[in-house]
Amino acid sequence: MWIVKLGGSLTCSEHLRYWLRALAGAGSLVVVPGGGPFADQVRLAQRQCGFDDSTAHYMALLAMEQYGTMLCGLQTGFAPAATVDQVHTLLARGDTPVWMPASMVMQAPDIAHSWDITSDSLAAWFAGTLGAAQLLLVKSVALDSAAQSLEALTENAVVDSRFGGYLRQFGLPAWMMSASDHPRFETLRRGDMAAATRILPATA
Repeated sequence: MWIVKLGGSLTCSEHLRYWLRALAGAGSLVVVPGGGPFADQVRLAQRQCGFDDSTAHYMALLAMEQYGTMLCGLQTGFAPAATVDQVHTLLARGDTPVWMPASMVMQAPDIAHSWDITSDSLAAWFAGTLGAAQLLLVKSVALDSAAQSLEALTENAVVDSRFGGYLRQFGLPAWMMSASDHPRFETLRRGDMAAATRILPATA
């Protein structure tokens, strides 16, 4: 099973509809939505109103659900799933689950209520929880190499600081693709891992 985190930065991208079509036809796959402009509004509201990080954490999860709801409204065959059981039910009937994370994450004692945890880390945690075989991050960043180190990606804020810990915890292999890479997704899904950029695990 693939877990594909679809970045919120693709919200208004010309590439979004192509990704949705590619993912909807991919079979055993779960989409994790990013937060995108919905999460940006939470950050803005926190700066303006001063509520605490725990409140912002919950609101950011709801921002992911807003983006996920939008994706379900855009693509036939996408359906929301808030639990592991719902994921398996949707997969069994041939639909593509879109994870709605708020309930599961708020009940998870090992996930900090912090901006250090973004949808990237949550996608890795959910992939490990599901026992998924592969994780793909789709982002609006330029990728010009076959592999990039986790350290460099973290240092450059391409992924958050907790992401690597979840990869190590679950022994999860992870890849990245950029917004325009949708023509190569089917090649990746069929097993040609050179179609994506491998995230090299930390050496320590």
